[in-house]
Amino acid sequence: MEFAPLGLLLVAILVVVAGKLSINVLPEYERAVIFRLGRIARGLYGGNGPGLILIVPFIDRVVRVSLRTVAMDVPPQDIITRDNVSVKVNAVIYFRVVDQQRAIIQIQDYLHATSMMAQTTLRSVLGQSQLDDLLSKREEINSKLQLILDQQTEPWGVKVSAVEVKNVDLAQEMQRVIAKQAEAERERRSKVIHAQGEFEASQRLADAADVISRNPAALQLRYLQTLVEISAGNNSTTIFPIPIDTLAPFFKHRDNTAAP
Repeated sequence: MEFAPLGLLLVAILVVVAGKLSINVLPEYERAVIFRLGRIARGLYGGNGPGLILIVPFIDRVVRVSLRTVAMDVPPQDIITRDNVSVKVNAVIYFRVVDQQRAIIQIQDYLHATSMMAQTTLRSVLGQSQLDDLLSKREEINSKLQLILDQQTEPWGVKVSAVEVKNVDLAQEMQRVIAKQAEAERERRSKVIHAQGEFEASQRLADAADVISRNPAALQLRYLQTLVEISAGNNSTTIFPIPIDTLAPFFKHRDNTAAP
């Protein structure tokens, strides 16, 4: 009779321990992968979560898997582009687990495997691109990286939602070359715009000359307008425009004299 309280105490302790081992509470963003004697199974209550799930103590083993999106930095990678330019590129990938069983069974460590796959894919894809495309077509490269990574990680139950190339580091010599190239391109555009303006101005002058040649009164009005513009300032010189028709007889006489 003296050992009865001690036995009850031991039974109570065993019940508490068994309850602690058999009861699991999973938040909304987690799921459980339950192994019963090494095989995939479901919980005695609550399935695989979320919420309260019950398992068989010492027989079931629970592996928790988070379904939240993970933002992972890809370490800087040394890459030689298609046009033989050495650059250092880093990126960030966004992915999440969509099938917790495959994420645990098909791959040993899906986080590490996804990181390694992202590094090799980054080197492979950017190594086939030219430097100009890498700098100007960032969205296309991001989409291509996301598509390739999503196809590679799909058997693991991992969904890659986005890939973003963050920084493209160039050597100092290459930065100076690109700066010179950009300056030459701006100068070329400036010359083209200036030449286009000169061409349009010459066209307008030709149109104006054509209008004036068909209407002599327009030339007289232009003379008067020029005279008004000159006299608007504090000028001490007065200019009187002489119509060309007035001087035409003198030009004709000069030509007739020079002919013999």
